[in-house]
Amino acid sequence: MRIHDEFQYAAPPAKVAKMLADPTFYEQVSERMGAVSATVEVSGEASGPFTVTSERQMPTDGFPDFARKFVGDTVKVRQVDEWHAEEDGGVRRGTITVEVHGAPLRLHGSLLLSPTATGTTETVDGELKAAVPLIGGKLEEAARPAIEGAIRQQQKVGTAWFA
Repeated sequence: MRIHDEFQYAAPPAKVAKMLADPTFYEQVSERMGAVSATVEVSGEASGPFTVTSERQMPTDGFPDFARKFVGDTVKVRQVDEWHAEEDGGVRRGTITVEVHGAPLRLHGSLLLSPTATGTTETVDGELKAAVPLIGGKLEEAARPAIEGAIRQQQKVGTAWFA
């Protein structure tokens, strides 16, 4: 199942990358998402390639009953964002991988920061897969709102960061 979202930041890509390489940003995202607990590790610097690994223990209150039977009252979500160094013109590319431990769900895709006249567009484009025969599609549909909601929460924190 395809997951695609684009959002704007009122800052150039270099400043957005600096935010995305700041552990405080991810702490704020985890808090806004209602995480039970969270950790974040950043390797590298915003001026070059860097990797952000965040793990969140998330409540499953909003999951359908059949999905909660798979994962329980909380799930551990591990997200790894790998950003390449800035290209000419300020463009920055990366990859995103999200794994839900205890559930056979994985999102893998691309990240893109593109300069605009007013700041930066961040694009997330990926494929959400559930490796379960017969009910995989149902599980993907059940997880889609949570994955998209997490992406939008990150965008909201980023928008406030530059306000």
